[in-house]
Amino acid sequence: MAMGKVPGNADDPAAEDGVFSEINITPLTDIFLVLLIIFMVTSSVIVNQGAGAKAGLKVNLPQGGAADVQAQANDLSVAILSDGRLVLAGDVVSADELKRAFDEARAKSPETLVIVQADEGVPHGKVVEVMEAAKAAGLGQLAIGVREATK
Repeated sequence: MAMGKVPGNADDPAAEDGVFSEINITPLTDIFLVLLIIFMVTSSVIVNQGAGAKAGLKVNLPQGGAADVQAQANDLSVAILSDGRLVLAGDVVSADELKRAFDEARAKSPETLVIVQADEGVPHGKVVEVMEAAKAAGLGQLAIGVREATK
């Protein structure tokens, strides 16, 4: 049990200033484990509900064989959902808002890369429409986001 002297021991007069050499950390460990479980459950619920500006989007990208383009800090990534909605930086935007974002990106850097991530079910015309809007704004570097082909 305790390895030091127990304070208040009447048999030993020097025991008044004794020190406990063991600390029971079991309650502390229990609290940390409960907090860990709470944070894990909460974070998975937030991601699955899509709450928050940067929550994961469920876009079913087509498969591709070429190497994927990695987005840089100044690049724009536009997602086209299966129902035709446009998503820019985690926010659903209209076509006019997207054109304004393209114009702002062109003003900041003419070398901005536009990555279009369209769901497999999106009509080809919608993808071309977004790419034409980017080219009309003066952004000539375009890429189409795909998922890696399974072997």
